[in-house]
Amino acid sequence: MLEYLEQQTRLTGNQYRIILVAVLGNLLEFYDFFVIGFVVAFIVGPWQITYGQSAIILLSSGVGAILGAGFWGWLADRIGRRRVLMATVVNFSVATGILALTPDNGWIFLTIFRFFVGVGVGGLYCVILPLVQEFMPSSKRGLVSGIVTAAVPLGLGLGAVLGASLAPIVGWRGLFAMGLLPALMTLLIRAWVPESPRWLMRMGYLEEARQSLAWALQIAPQQIRLPIAGIVAQPVEWRELFDYPRSLMVSCIGNLAAQTGIYGLSLWVPTLFVQALQVSPARASYLMIYCSMGGFAGRIAFSYLSEAIGRRISGGVYGFGAAVLVILAGYLHNAYLGATPVFWLMIVLGYFFADGGFAIVGPYAAEVWPARLRASGMGSTYGFGGIGKIIGPLGLALIVGSSNIVKPEASVAKIVPAFIYLGSWFALAGIVYGFFGIETRGRSIEQIDIELG
Repeated sequence: MLEYLEQQTRLTGNQYRIILVAVLGNLLEFYDFFVIGFVVAFIVGPWQITYGQSAIILLSSGVGAILGAGFWGWLADRIGRRRVLMATVVNFSVATGILALTPDNGWIFLTIFRFFVGVGVGGLYCVILPLVQEFMPSSKRGLVSGIVTAAVPLGLGLGAVLGASLAPIVGWRGLFAMGLLPALMTLLIRAWVPESPRWLMRMGYLEEARQSLAWALQIAPQQIRLPIAGIVAQPVEWRELFDYPRSLMVSCIGNLAAQTGIYGLSLWVPTLFVQALQVSPARASYLMIYCSMGGFAGRIAFSYLSEAIGRRISGGVYGFGAAVLVILAGYLHNAYLGATPVFWLMIVLGYFFADGGFAIVGPYAAEVWPARLRASGMGSTYGFGGIGKIIGPLGLALIVGSSNIVKPEASVAKIVPAFIYLGSWFALAGIVYGFFGIETRGRSIEQIDIELG
Protein backbone atom coordinates (compact mmCIF):
# COMPACT_ATOMS: atom_id res chain seq x y z
CA MET A 1 0.00 0.00 0.00
CA LEU A 2 2.92 2.35 0.64
CA GLU A 3 4.76 1.96 -2.67
CA TYR A 4 3.13 5.08 -4.15
CA LEU A 5 4.22 7.08 -1.10
CA GLU A 6 7.82 5.86 -1.19
CA GLN A 7 8.11 6.61 -4.91
CA GLN A 8 7.16 10.27 -4.45
CA THR A 9 9.63 12.89 -5.63
CA ARG A 10 7.37 15.89 -4.96
CA LEU A 11 4.91 16.45 -2.13
CA THR A 12 1.24 17.13 -2.80
CA GLY A 13 -0.85 20.07 -1.62
CA ASN A 14 -2.49 17.91 1.05
CA GLN A 15 0.87 16.84 2.43
CA TYR A 16 1.86 20.50 2.65
CA ARG A 17 -1.37 21.15 4.58
CA ILE A 18 -0.33 18.55 7.15
CA ILE A 19 3.09 20.20 7.41
CA LEU A 20 1.47 23.62 7.87
CA VAL A 21 -0.74 22.36 10.71
CA ALA A 22 2.32 20.85 12.40
CA VAL A 23 4.30 24.08 12.02
CA LEU A 24 1.45 26.15 13.49
CA GLY A 25 1.04 23.66 16.31
CA ASN A 26 4.69 23.86 17.31
CA LEU A 27 4.72 27.65 16.94
CA LEU A 28 1.75 28.22 19.23
CA GLU A 29 2.66 25.41 21.60
CA PHE A 30 6.11 26.75 22.32
CA TYR A 31 4.86 30.32 22.57
CA ASP A 32 2.76 29.04 25.47
CA PHE A 33 5.75 27.18 26.89
CA PHE A 34 8.43 29.85 26.62
CA VAL A 35 6.31 32.89 27.51
CA ILE A 36 7.01 32.12 31.17
CA GLY A 37 10.65 33.15 30.67
CA PHE A 38 9.51 36.65 29.73
CA VAL A 39 6.88 36.79 32.46
CA VAL A 40 9.47 35.93 35.12
CA ALA A 41 11.63 38.81 33.86
CA PHE A 42 8.68 41.15 34.52
CA ILE A 43 7.54 39.84 37.93
CA VAL A 44 10.85 38.87 39.52
CA GLY A 45 11.51 42.37 40.88
CA PRO A 46 8.02 43.42 42.03
CA TRP A 47 7.34 40.03 43.62
CA GLN A 48 10.85 39.75 45.13
CA ILE A 49 11.12 36.20 43.85
CA THR A 50 14.23 34.27 44.86
CA TYR A 51 16.30 32.15 42.50
CA GLY A 52 14.86 29.06 44.16
CA GLN A 53 11.27 30.18 43.60
CA SER A 54 12.06 31.16 40.01
CA ALA A 55 13.55 27.73 39.41
CA ILE A 56 10.45 26.01 40.81
CA ILE A 57 8.21 28.08 38.52
CA LEU A 58 10.36 27.32 35.49
CA LEU A 59 10.89 23.62 36.18
CA SER A 60 7.24 22.82 36.98
CA SER A 61 6.36 22.62 33.29
CA GLY A 62 9.28 20.24 32.84
CA VAL A 63 7.77 17.88 35.39
CA GLY A 64 4.47 18.06 33.51
CA ALA A 65 6.19 17.42 30.17
CA ILE A 66 7.79 14.24 31.52
CA LEU A 67 4.40 12.79 32.40
CA GLY A 68 2.59 14.27 29.40
CA ALA A 69 5.06 13.01 26.80
CA GLY A 70 4.95 9.44 28.09
CA PHE A 71 1.18 9.34 28.58
CA TRP A 72 0.09 11.06 25.37
CA GLY A 73 2.70 9.17 23.30
CA TRP A 74 1.47 5.83 24.62
CA LEU A 75 -2.15 6.85 24.02
CA ALA A 76 -1.35 7.89 20.43
CA ASP A 77 -0.08 4.38 19.68
CA ARG A 78 -3.28 2.92 21.15
CA ILE A 79 -6.11 5.18 19.91
CA GLY A 80 -4.50 7.11 17.05
CA ARG A 81 -2.50 10.26 16.37
CA ARG A 82 -5.29 12.61 15.33
CA ARG A 83 -7.52 12.45 18.41
CA VAL A 84 -4.58 12.70 20.78
CA LEU A 85 -3.19 15.68 18.85
CA MET A 86 -6.44 17.61 19.36
CA ALA A 87 -6.53 16.70 23.05
CA THR A 88 -3.00 17.99 23.67
CA VAL A 89 -3.78 21.33 21.97
CA VAL A 90 -6.78 21.87 24.24
CA ASN A 91 -4.70 20.77 27.24
CA PHE A 92 -1.91 23.35 26.96
CA SER A 93 -4.14 26.18 25.66
CA VAL A 94 -6.61 26.07 28.54
CA ALA A 95 -3.87 25.69 31.14
CA THR A 96 -2.05 28.76 29.77
CA GLY A 97 -5.24 30.83 29.70
CA ILE A 98 -5.91 30.02 33.35
CA LEU A 99 -2.52 31.53 34.24
CA ALA A 100 -3.98 34.96 33.44
CA LEU A 101 -5.93 34.58 36.70
CA THR A 102 -2.75 34.23 38.81
CA PRO A 103 -3.08 36.38 41.97
CA ASP A 104 -0.35 38.89 42.84
CA ASN A 105 2.64 37.17 44.45
CA GLY A 106 0.95 33.87 43.59
CA TRP A 107 4.04 31.99 42.49
CA ILE A 108 2.57 28.71 43.81
CA PHE A 109 -0.55 29.14 41.61
CA LEU A 110 1.78 29.91 38.71
CA THR A 111 3.76 26.76 39.42
CA ILE A 112 0.71 24.48 39.54
CA PHE A 113 -0.75 25.54 36.22
CA ARG A 114 2.65 25.66 34.56
CA PHE A 115 2.74 21.93 35.35
CA PHE A 116 -0.43 21.38 33.30
CA VAL A 117 0.96 23.49 30.44
CA GLY A 118 3.93 21.12 30.39
CA VAL A 119 1.66 18.06 30.23
CA GLY A 120 0.09 19.32 27.01
CA VAL A 121 3.30 20.64 25.44
CA GLY A 122 5.18 17.38 26.05
CA GLY A 123 2.32 15.42 24.51
CA LEU A 124 1.85 17.50 21.37
CA TYR A 125 5.52 17.44 20.46
CA CYS A 126 5.63 13.64 20.74
CA VAL A 127 2.51 13.08 18.67
CA ILE A 128 2.83 15.64 15.90
CA LEU A 129 6.23 14.50 14.63
CA PRO A 130 5.33 10.79 14.21
CA LEU A 131 2.09 11.88 12.52
CA VAL A 132 3.89 14.06 9.97
CA GLN A 133 6.61 11.46 9.35
CA GLU A 134 4.04 8.77 8.60
CA PHE A 135 2.66 10.82 5.70
CA MET A 136 6.10 11.41 4.12
CA PRO A 137 8.35 9.34 1.79
CA SER A 138 11.64 8.31 3.40
CA SER A 139 13.61 10.54 1.00
CA LYS A 140 12.02 13.65 2.53
CA ARG A 141 11.28 12.51 6.08
CA GLY A 142 14.34 14.07 7.72
CA LEU A 143 14.08 17.39 5.89
CA VAL A 144 10.33 17.78 6.50
CA SER A 145 10.58 16.71 10.15
CA GLY A 146 13.34 19.22 10.77
CA ILE A 147 11.40 22.03 9.12
CA VAL A 148 8.39 21.23 11.31
CA THR A 149 10.56 21.70 14.39
CA ALA A 150 11.77 25.05 12.99
CA ALA A 151 8.54 26.54 14.31
CA VAL A 152 9.76 26.08 17.89
CA PRO A 153 12.25 29.00 17.90
CA LEU A 154 9.59 31.03 16.10
CA GLY A 155 7.41 30.38 19.15
CA LEU A 156 10.21 31.76 21.29
CA GLY A 157 10.43 34.70 18.90
CA LEU A 158 6.68 35.26 19.11
CA GLY A 159 6.95 35.37 22.89
CA ALA A 160 9.87 37.81 22.57
CA VAL A 161 7.97 40.12 20.19
CA LEU A 162 4.90 40.15 22.40
CA GLY A 163 7.01 40.53 25.53
CA ALA A 164 8.73 43.56 24.02
CA SER A 165 5.71 45.20 22.37
CA LEU A 166 2.48 44.09 24.06
CA ALA A 167 3.52 43.28 27.63
CA PRO A 168 3.84 46.99 28.55
CA ILE A 169 0.28 47.45 27.21
CA VAL A 170 -1.63 44.30 28.19
CA GLY A 171 0.67 43.19 31.02
CA TRP A 172 1.98 39.71 31.66
CA ARG A 173 -1.57 38.50 32.33
CA GLY A 174 -2.50 39.49 28.81
CA LEU A 175 0.38 37.38 27.45
CA PHE A 176 -1.08 34.37 29.25
CA ALA A 177 -4.65 35.10 28.11
CA MET A 178 -3.47 35.04 24.50
CA GLY A 179 -2.41 31.45 25.12
CA LEU A 180 -6.07 30.44 24.73
CA LEU A 181 -5.98 31.17 20.99
CA PRO A 182 -4.23 27.91 19.97
CA ALA A 183 -7.35 25.97 21.05
CA LEU A 184 -8.89 27.15 17.77
CA MET A 185 -6.34 24.98 15.99
CA THR A 186 -8.46 21.92 16.74
CA LEU A 187 -10.86 23.14 14.02
CA LEU A 188 -7.99 23.17 11.52
CA ILE A 189 -6.90 19.68 12.56
CA ARG A 190 -10.41 18.35 12.11
CA ALA A 191 -10.62 19.90 8.62
CA TRP A 192 -7.13 19.12 7.28
CA VAL A 193 -5.54 16.21 9.14
CA PRO A 194 -6.75 12.60 8.67
CA GLU A 195 -5.54 9.73 10.80
CA SER A 196 -2.09 8.36 9.98
CA PRO A 197 -2.36 5.67 7.26
CA ARG A 198 0.48 3.71 8.87
CA TRP A 199 -1.31 3.66 12.25
CA LEU A 200 -4.56 2.60 10.55
CA MET A 201 -2.75 -0.22 8.71
CA ARG A 202 -1.12 -1.43 11.90
CA MET A 203 -4.50 -1.56 13.61
CA GLY A 204 -6.05 -3.51 10.72
CA TYR A 205 -8.21 -0.67 9.34
CA LEU A 206 -7.03 -1.20 5.76
CA GLU A 207 -9.83 0.56 3.88
CA GLU A 208 -9.54 3.63 6.15
CA ALA A 209 -5.77 3.57 5.62
CA ARG A 210 -6.26 3.51 1.86
CA GLN A 211 -8.61 6.52 2.06
CA SER A 212 -6.13 8.45 4.21
CA LEU A 213 -3.19 7.64 1.96
CA ALA A 214 -5.14 8.47 -1.19
CA TRP A 215 -6.11 11.84 0.31
CA ALA A 216 -2.47 12.61 1.08
CA LEU A 217 -1.26 11.56 -2.37
CA GLN A 218 -4.30 13.13 -4.09
CA ILE A 219 -5.07 10.03 -6.12
CA ALA A 220 -8.12 7.79 -6.38
CA PRO A 221 -8.29 5.23 -3.54
CA GLN A 222 -8.76 2.44 -6.11
CA GLN A 223 -5.20 3.05 -7.36
CA ILE A 224 -3.85 1.78 -4.03
CA ARG A 225 -3.89 -1.99 -3.70
CA LEU A 226 -5.07 -3.53 -0.45
CA PRO A 227 -3.00 -6.38 1.06
CA ILE A 228 -4.32 -9.85 0.33
CA ALA A 229 -3.80 -11.00 3.90
CA GLY A 230 -5.41 -9.22 6.82
CA ILE A 231 -3.43 -7.50 9.55
CA VAL A 232 -3.89 -8.35 13.20
CA ALA A 233 -3.59 -5.35 15.54
CA GLN A 234 -0.89 -5.71 18.17
CA PRO A 235 -1.30 -4.21 21.65
CA VAL A 236 1.35 -1.70 22.74
CA GLU A 237 3.21 -2.36 25.98
CA TRP A 238 5.68 0.10 27.48
CA ARG A 239 8.02 -2.68 28.59
CA GLU A 240 8.72 -3.50 24.93
CA LEU A 241 10.89 -0.37 24.76
CA PHE A 242 13.53 -2.25 26.76
CA ASP A 243 13.82 -4.79 23.93
CA TYR A 244 15.70 -2.08 21.99
CA PRO A 245 18.54 -1.03 24.33
CA ARG A 246 20.54 1.01 21.81
CA SER A 247 17.51 3.00 20.74
CA LEU A 248 16.61 3.50 24.38
CA MET A 249 20.11 4.63 25.40
CA VAL A 250 20.67 7.05 22.53
CA SER A 251 17.17 8.53 22.76
CA CYS A 252 17.14 8.90 26.56
CA ILE A 253 20.63 10.35 27.03
CA GLY A 254 20.47 12.43 23.85
CA ASN A 255 17.15 13.95 24.86
CA LEU A 256 18.26 14.52 28.44
CA ALA A 257 21.45 16.31 27.42
CA ALA A 258 19.78 18.41 24.72
CA GLN A 259 16.83 19.46 26.85
CA THR A 260 18.94 20.27 29.90
CA GLY A 261 21.07 22.60 27.83
CA ILE A 262 18.38 24.39 25.84
CA TYR A 263 15.81 24.80 28.61
CA GLY A 264 18.37 26.02 31.10
CA LEU A 265 19.49 28.53 28.48
CA SER A 266 16.07 29.64 27.21
CA LEU A 267 14.35 30.00 30.56
CA TRP A 268 17.19 31.97 32.19
CA VAL A 269 18.61 34.07 29.36
CA PRO A 270 15.91 36.81 29.42
CA THR A 271 16.62 37.38 33.13
CA LEU A 272 20.40 37.20 32.58
CA PHE A 273 20.15 39.83 29.85
CA VAL A 274 18.43 42.11 32.36
CA GLN A 275 21.16 41.49 34.93
CA ALA A 276 24.35 41.13 32.89
CA LEU A 277 23.61 43.80 30.27
CA GLN A 278 21.76 46.14 32.63
CA VAL A 279 18.73 46.50 30.36
CA SER A 280 14.97 46.62 30.97
CA PRO A 281 12.81 43.46 30.73
CA ALA A 282 11.24 44.84 27.53
CA ARG A 283 14.72 45.37 26.03
CA ALA A 284 15.73 41.85 27.08
CA SER A 285 12.67 40.49 25.26
CA TYR A 286 13.71 42.44 22.18
CA LEU A 287 17.23 40.97 22.31
CA MET A 288 15.72 37.47 22.51
CA ILE A 289 14.14 38.00 19.09
CA TYR A 290 17.61 37.65 17.57
CA CYS A 291 18.20 34.46 19.56
CA SER A 292 15.03 32.97 18.09
CA MET A 293 16.20 33.99 14.61
CA GLY A 294 19.49 32.20 15.24
CA GLY A 295 17.62 29.09 16.37
CA PHE A 296 15.32 29.21 13.34
CA ALA A 297 18.27 29.50 10.93
CA GLY A 298 19.95 26.60 12.73
CA ARG A 299 16.90 24.36 12.42
CA ILE A 300 16.65 25.01 8.70
CA ALA A 301 20.37 24.27 8.31
CA PHE A 302 20.26 21.06 10.36
CA SER A 303 17.11 19.92 8.52
CA TYR A 304 19.15 20.03 5.33
CA LEU A 305 22.21 18.43 6.96
CA SER A 306 20.16 15.51 8.29
CA GLU A 307 19.52 14.41 4.70
CA ALA A 308 22.85 15.57 3.25
CA ILE A 309 25.29 13.97 5.72
CA GLY A 310 23.05 11.86 7.95
CA ARG A 311 21.59 12.06 11.45
CA ARG A 312 24.69 10.86 13.33
CA ILE A 313 27.23 13.35 12.00
CA SER A 314 24.70 16.18 12.13
CA GLY A 315 23.95 15.34 15.76
CA GLY A 316 27.64 15.43 16.64
CA VAL A 317 28.13 18.82 14.94
CA TYR A 318 25.12 20.20 16.82
CA GLY A 319 26.27 19.10 20.26
CA PHE A 320 29.92 20.13 20.06
CA GLY A 321 29.15 23.41 18.30
CA ALA A 322 26.63 24.40 20.97
CA ALA A 323 29.02 23.45 23.77
CA VAL A 324 31.84 25.67 22.49
CA LEU A 325 29.67 28.74 21.90
CA VAL A 326 27.75 28.54 25.19
CA ILE A 327 30.95 28.22 27.23
CA LEU A 328 32.48 31.14 25.30
CA ALA A 329 29.39 33.21 26.15
CA GLY A 330 30.07 32.65 29.83
CA TYR A 331 33.75 33.59 29.66
CA LEU A 332 33.14 36.65 27.47
CA HIS A 333 30.06 37.94 29.32
CA ASN A 334 31.62 41.34 30.07
CA ALA A 335 33.40 41.87 26.74
CA TYR A 336 32.28 44.22 23.96
CA LEU A 337 32.90 44.28 20.22
CA GLY A 338 32.54 47.99 19.63
CA ALA A 339 29.17 48.77 21.15
CA THR A 340 27.90 45.19 20.79
CA PRO A 341 27.94 42.94 23.90
CA VAL A 342 29.89 39.76 23.06
CA PHE A 343 27.71 37.88 25.57
CA TRP A 344 24.62 38.59 23.48
CA LEU A 345 26.44 37.83 20.23
CA MET A 346 27.68 34.45 21.51
CA ILE A 347 24.17 33.58 22.73
CA VAL A 348 22.69 34.34 19.29
CA LEU A 349 25.35 32.21 17.57
CA GLY A 350 24.95 29.55 20.26
CA TYR A 351 21.23 29.32 19.52
CA PHE A 352 22.08 28.39 15.91
CA PHE A 353 23.52 25.12 17.26
CA ALA A 354 21.82 24.70 20.67
CA ASP A 355 18.33 25.26 19.30
CA GLY A 356 18.97 24.39 15.66
CA GLY A 357 20.11 20.89 16.59
CA PHE A 358 16.58 20.00 17.67
CA ALA A 359 15.86 19.51 13.97
CA ILE A 360 17.82 16.30 14.62
CA VAL A 361 16.93 15.53 18.25
CA GLY A 362 13.14 15.48 17.91
CA PRO A 363 12.63 13.65 14.58
CA TYR A 364 15.41 11.17 15.35
CA ALA A 365 13.71 10.15 18.60
CA ALA A 366 10.73 8.90 16.58
CA GLU A 367 12.77 7.24 13.81
CA VAL A 368 14.74 4.73 15.90
CA TRP A 369 11.72 2.67 17.08
CA PRO A 370 9.62 -0.06 15.44
CA ALA A 371 6.40 1.19 13.85
CA ARG A 372 4.12 0.02 16.66
CA LEU A 373 6.25 1.84 19.28
CA ARG A 374 7.06 5.08 17.47
CA ALA A 375 4.94 7.48 19.54
CA SER A 376 5.45 5.49 22.75
CA GLY A 377 9.22 5.38 22.22
CA MET A 378 9.48 9.05 21.34
CA GLY A 379 7.12 10.07 24.13
CA SER A 380 8.82 8.02 26.81
CA THR A 381 12.37 9.05 25.90
CA TYR A 382 11.42 12.68 25.30
CA GLY A 383 9.66 12.52 28.65
CA PHE A 384 12.80 11.12 30.27
CA GLY A 385 14.73 13.93 28.63
CA GLY A 386 12.22 16.27 30.24
CA ILE A 387 14.18 15.78 33.44
CA GLY A 388 16.45 18.28 31.71
CA LYS A 389 13.70 20.87 32.00
CA ILE A 390 14.15 20.43 35.75
CA ILE A 391 17.90 20.07 36.18
CA GLY A 392 18.62 22.79 33.59
CA PRO A 393 17.01 25.72 35.45
CA LEU A 394 17.47 24.06 38.86
CA GLY A 395 21.18 23.49 38.26
CA LEU A 396 21.64 27.14 37.37
CA ALA A 397 19.67 28.20 40.43
CA LEU A 398 21.95 26.14 42.68
CA ILE A 399 25.08 27.50 41.00
CA VAL A 400 24.08 31.15 41.34
CA GLY A 401 22.62 30.70 44.83
CA SER A 402 18.99 29.65 45.22
CA SER A 403 18.33 31.72 48.36
CA ASN A 404 19.31 35.05 46.81
CA ILE A 405 16.74 37.47 45.46
CA VAL A 406 17.50 38.02 41.80
CA LYS A 407 19.92 40.93 41.55
CA PRO A 408 22.90 41.77 39.33
CA GLU A 409 25.70 40.78 41.69
CA ALA A 410 24.12 37.39 42.35
CA SER A 411 23.81 36.29 38.71
CA VAL A 412 26.78 37.87 36.96
CA ALA A 413 29.33 36.63 39.50
CA LYS A 414 28.44 33.00 38.76
CA ILE A 415 27.77 33.22 35.04
CA VAL A 416 30.98 31.37 34.01
CA PRO A 417 30.36 28.15 36.00
CA ALA A 418 26.67 28.31 35.06
CA PHE A 419 27.48 28.32 31.35
CA ILE A 420 30.14 25.64 31.70
CA TYR A 421 27.40 23.53 33.29
CA LEU A 422 25.11 24.04 30.28
CA GLY A 423 27.92 23.57 27.75
CA SER A 424 28.86 20.23 29.27
CA TRP A 425 25.37 18.90 28.60
CA PHE A 426 25.56 19.95 24.96
CA ALA A 427 28.93 18.19 24.66
CA LEU A 428 27.33 15.00 26.04
CA ALA A 429 24.64 15.24 23.33
CA GLY A 430 27.39 15.51 20.69
CA ILE A 431 29.11 12.39 22.02
CA VAL A 432 25.90 10.32 22.13
CA TYR A 433 24.65 11.23 18.65
CA GLY A 434 28.04 11.33 16.95
CA PHE A 435 29.46 8.06 18.32
CA PHE A 436 26.51 5.88 19.37
CA GLY A 437 23.61 6.94 17.12
CA ILE A 438 21.74 4.70 14.67
CA GLU A 439 21.79 6.06 11.12
CA THR A 440 18.26 6.29 9.69
CA ARG A 441 18.85 8.48 6.63
CA GLY A 442 17.38 7.02 3.43
CA ARG A 443 15.58 4.17 5.21
CA SER A 444 11.81 3.87 5.16
CA ILE A 445 9.90 3.38 8.39
CA GLU A 446 9.25 -0.21 7.31
CA GLN A 447 12.97 -0.86 6.60
CA ILE A 448 13.90 0.52 10.02
CA ASP A 449 11.23 -1.74 11.51
CA ILE A 450 12.84 -4.80 9.87
CA GLU A 451 16.40 -3.77 10.80
CA LEU A 452 15.47 -3.27 14.44
CA GLY A 453 13.82 -6.67 14.22
